[in-house]
Amino acid sequence: MNASSTLSFPNLAPARRTSHANPQPILKPPIAASSSVSEPGSESHARKIKGSPQLTRWSRARSVRSGRKLDRAGQRTQLLDPNPRLQSTDRVSLDPDDSTASESDDSDEGMEMTAGKSIYMVSDGTGWTVEHSVNAALGQFEHCLVDRGCAVNTHLFSGIDDVERLMEIIKQAAKEGALLVYTLADPSMAESARQACRHWGIPTTDMLGPITEAIATHLGVSPSGLPRGAPGRSFPLTDEYFCRIEAIEFTIKQDDGALPQNLHKADIVLVGVSRTGKTPLSIYLAQKGYKVANVPIVMGVQPPKALFEVDPEKVFGLTINPLVLQTIRTARAKTLGFSEGMKGNYSEMVHVKQELEFARTILAQNPVWPVIEVTGKAIEETAAVVLRLYHDRKRKCSMPRISKRY
Repeated sequence: MNASSTLSFPNLAPARRTSHANPQPILKPPIAASSSVSEPGSESHARKIKGSPQLTRWSRARSVRSGRKLDRAGQRTQLLDPNPRLQSTDRVSLDPDDSTASESDDSDEGMEMTAGKSIYMVSDGTGWTVEHSVNAALGQFEHCLVDRGCAVNTHLFSGIDDVERLMEIIKQAAKEGALLVYTLADPSMAESARQACRHWGIPTTDMLGPITEAIATHLGVSPSGLPRGAPGRSFPLTDEYFCRIEAIEFTIKQDDGALPQNLHKADIVLVGVSRTGKTPLSIYLAQKGYKVANVPIVMGVQPPKALFEVDPEKVFGLTINPLVLQTIRTARAKTLGFSEGMKGNYSEMVHVKQELEFARTILAQNPVWPVIEVTGKAIEETAAVVLRLYHDRKRKCSMPRISKRY
């Protein structure tokens, strides 16, 4: 049955909550009953509640990356959240049998934000595609989201596989005046979303439809219309899959300088002082199928001899701003519960600068190794630089560069 053909939007009754005998949790969107939620088209009044934990962490991370001191007082604004049960950017348990919504991080008691706008992300699968697409787009508005206090609340609804629950979410989005962004593989579900959003005047973006239609036209083949992971869809275990598994196993065993005798088996070798992100970068690259080893540089300790015997074109150095490194190490020591006496020289600025200088000397003695500046870079950004240089070297067509550092 085509779901879109049975919809009568002007007389659409509130979707009823039904329980499903399913071993996996079923997501059910909430219908706001709070008087603070305004009807579509009406004005919402601002009220003071806690700010979004993600924006708080985002602001702090940017301050740390840039070497600035955290200024809590300068970040205070207000946030409008029309549904107090939903905390921004949380993956909320919407099981109808679950009477409590998941709690968000309450560690930032003093943080407040300005009245913000909501973005609803709807997916018939895990929601990975729509969530990362929206987050990538929001990255273009850092200057507004953090520095100028125009808050945004993002809500992810994954596993939405029937029209009834889809309509509940769209009605809630209409009440909040939210933007609806969706990835729905089933054409009838996508059409239902388009019609409902048009009826209630909700701004909407289909993240999957246009690219799917373009590929279908290019290939001359109709899409299946089934979400990833749907019953009946099978994904054969290919050689590429087993290569990724092997790469991950290798990378875990080679973490933090372990088994230096196996460095010659690695595709990529990362070197740098402690807390330059060697391990997370290694795991990220391993998930893409690269065997990665990482070797720490410790002041006064010579790196293993095997490091200088491997192909130098697969070795990459990592460096970082000393102020940022000190901040990271101080936070790390605090997380591990170290007292002031136990921290030693680990997070002292003098020691940090000396250790970075020691690492710089080793890297300078090996000019073939590219040195990548990781300050302010996400893991994905550093990985992109590493892989570009790696593949350029394999193809023997490296790009001209102004300096040795990337």
